[in-house]
Amino acid sequence: MGLLVDILFWLVVAVVGATVLSFFFSWYEAANADPSLMESRFRPRSLFFALRLIANQSGAILWSLLLRPIGWFMGKGSSPLRNDQMPIILLHGLFQNQGCLLPLKRSLHRAGFFNIHTLPLPSWHNVEYLTEQVAKKVDALRHATGFSKVHLVGHSMGGILARNFIQIRGGEKKVASCVLIGVPNNGSRLAPFAISPLGRLLIPESEFLQRLAEAPLPSQIPMVSIYSRHDNFVQPATYAHLSGIANVELSGLGHTTLLYSSVVHKEVISFLRGLSS
Repeated sequence: MGLLVDILFWLVVAVVGATVLSFFFSWYEAANADPSLMESRFRPRSLFFALRLIANQSGAILWSLLLRPIGWFMGKGSSPLRNDQMPIILLHGLFQNQGCLLPLKRSLHRAGFFNIHTLPLPSWHNVEYLTEQVAKKVDALRHATGFSKVHLVGHSMGGILARNFIQIRGGEKKVASCVLIGVPNNGSRLAPFAISPLGRLLIPESEFLQRLAEAPLPSQIPMVSIYSRHDNFVQPATYAHLSGIANVELSGLGHTTLLYSSVVHKEVISFLRGLSS
């Protein structure tokens, strides 16, 4: 029992420590872009805001770790197939698994969306292999339900895979809409620290990102990028903004916190409902 407590303690310390470091880098980027922020950095309100950001982001990461075992047992992560609603595919990000998508899936269920599906996207595979898995899932659901298209909702790297499928891999005729949540559309200056080759694709102006930026966004696919100006992974946070589509900038949310935010869930639901209005 004592060993378990020690492991949990050091796990929390590691998560909080890494989160603090990422927000320090975020602050560095923001202050360089807007030096006026220096004037308020030690004010009680600013310090409380920073502590809340760190606490919420640390809690979100720990919550993701708790949900991870559930993700292992989700199999292919499919809900029962339905032919009365267009399928929605949720795509998780780097070093996550399907478990982290359960809160969003539950919010969508409550809003009346039931044909929701996920799939495992292991971070040790390359981007083209993972995009192919997305393509196979899309085709499987199209054939099983009779719908010619699906909705894609991707968080972080999941959104990059969605864009790669739509813009480069010929998926534009199979996708009805696409929601991007906290997606480093223009990369992240934290990417050079990535321990995964997949993460290093997100270095700003990498060959992969340049190819993605040069590929046209299909005008017939409604898309929205939902991101936070206080994202501690997408650096600077404005790199989540994607020209040519709708963009929703939120505040007070870290990168992982976006996954569990009721505000984000409402934005996703509002977007999907708006497609049929």
